[in-house]
Parts: sequence; C-alpha cells; structure tokens
Amino acid sequence: MTVSLEQLRRCHVGVDLGAARTRVYVKGAGLVVDEPSVAAVNTRTGALIAVGSFAERMTGRTPDYIRVVRPVSGGTVVDIEMAQRMLRHLLGEKLRRALRRKPRLRAAACTPHDADPLAQRAAVETLVGLGARRVELVDTLIAAAVGCGLPVEQPTATMIMVCGAAATQVAVLSLGSIVTAERVPIGGEAIDHAVVQHLRHAHELMLPSQAVRPLQLALHGNGITDEGPASTLIHGRDVATGLARSVHVDTAAVRDAIHTPLTAVLDIIGKVLRDCPPDLVADLTDRGIMMVGGSALLPGLDQMLRDATGMPVAIAERPDVCAVLGLGAMMEGKIAPMVLNPLAE
Repeated sequence: MTVSLEQLRRCHVGVDLGAARTRVYVKGAGLVVDEPSVAAVNTRTGALIAVGSFAERMTGRTPDYIRVVRPVSGGTVVDIEMAQRMLRHLLGEKLRRALRRKPRLRAAACTPHDADPLAQRAAVETLVGLGARRVELVDTLIAAAVGCGLPVEQPTATMIMVCGAAATQVAVLSLGSIVTAERVPIGGEAIDHAVVQHLRHAHELMLPSQAVRPLQLALHGNGITDEGPASTLIHGRDVATGLARSVHVDTAAVRDAIHTPLTAVLDIIGKVLRDCPPDLVADLTDRGIMMVGGSALLPGLDQMLRDATGMPVAIAERPDVCAVLGLGAMMEGKIAPMVLNPLAE
C-alpha cells in the first residue's frame, strides 16, 4: 500500500479519476459523485458548457466551436486544469462550500499500478487545485480489493482483476500488499474499438460514436459465449455512400474480433501466476479470481476466464464502484490492520 491506514483515516474525501467515470466519496456522506469523465468546452470563449452525463451525450453532436474533451486518459490526468474544472462542477457549490470549511482538507486518490511519477504528480496537483492541503495516493488494486470485501490483510492469497475502460490490471495480494501484478493497456474501449473495426472492414458500416455502446448493440443475450444469438441487426452509416443502412451481423465473427484483444488479458494472468510463490498459487485454486471494474460486466468474459485458467471466477457485487468504495472504507476506519504479536523472549 502506498500509504498507511492511519493516514487515510485523516482524509476527508476520496477521488477515483477513471478514464470512463469520475467518482467522489466524502467521509460521512458516502458516494456523492458518479459521472462520466467528460467535459464540453466553448472554444471561442473558453467557457465550460457541460460536464458528466450531459457532456457525454453531446459527443459527436456538437458544432465546430464546441469541443468535448476527456481530461483523464488511461487512468492518468492528461489535462490538470480541465480535470479541476470538471471536478468543481461535478461536486457542486454546496458540497464545495462544505469541504472548504475543513481547516486542513486531506484527500485520497486512486492511482493505477506502477503509475509513473508524472502521473502521480498530476493526480496530486488536480486535488491540490481543489483546496486539498495533503493528498494520499492509494493503488487502485488494493482499493478495489478492499471495496469488494476481499481479506487483503490476511496471510492468504487473493487475486483481483480490475477491468477498466483503458487498461486491465491483475494482481495477487497478501498481507495488505501486492505480491505480484501486471497491467496491460487493453480495456473496454479496446474491445469496443475491435467491434467497430470489424463492422467497418467486414460490412463497410460505421457505427454511431455513442448513445449505445457498440458492444451492447452487437452482443446481447449471452454475450461472447457460443450460446448467444446467431445474428444481430445493426444500424449505422454506409462507408461509401454515407447513407443510413442496416445489416445483419454474424455474432460468431464479432466474438472472434473481441477475443483478439482479450488474449493479451489472458497472457498477463498467466504471467502473474508464474511470478507468484507456489504457496499463494495453491490458495488461489479455491479462491479463484475476483473481477471488478466497469468492463467486468462484459457478458461472457467471466466464463472465458474460467475456461482459460481452470480457476473459479467471480464478479463483485458492484464492480464499477469497488475502488472508490474501498477508499471510503479505509477513510472511515472500517479496515483494521492485522496486528502481529511479537514473540516473548
């Protein structure tokens, strides 16, 4: 863990700045913000027009002078000023006023595993710009494990897989720390992109950029399992003529297109297990893998992992908010560190 539990108990607010969604947990109030990490800006005046869900609905539907931006990419803040403005509007004036009353406001933030110093500094500066006097950084893997109820403080192995929009992280935890972990830049966005590219090359069809996720359009029912529907009707724009067109898409071909980026995820699971001590791998035979993150809800992904690894695979009860709920649990003091009794001489 990047920071001690005692330091986290002094924090007043926890922030999970994700590539897809921004979530804020306020001590004593719970989860107060869960909105897309999107902002719409008027390029002529520099004014912020919309943030969150409303800004996301504007994607691909704006005139030239309105630009829809994502200040967070791959779990890293790439535009600090825009991230601060987005957070201010998402929090609202009433909540910001309440936080300003804290004489020494402390904040905690989730950071991806092995985040470089620049990424960590960007997260710290984003929250310092909102009035935080001190910012504690917590590894997303540990926060998510705590949020989904895994006994991370025990001397037993727990394996967690954080399926984000821009990256997938896999780790084995024991005694409150990461034993071995890997991160691959393959997430929900890469899977959606694979579906879009397949439909463009195989059917010369361009899908809308938003409104409904291309993945949910192409795969309903049983998802990427073989029991899904044989074909699906897709509406989009013809690449050559630019006219609206509907085609029946073979979902078996779409499943193959999705499996291509997912092979990289299977590779890092194997690498984590190879780097893990044998005693901990033996524990994982019964405990299996816990999946968290928004992309963990991809239909059929859990069954694909079971078939590939032969281990039990479970999805957390609320996989999309596990990381920020874990931050909140540590700030509220709900997680007690394991106390080691020294041997009497």
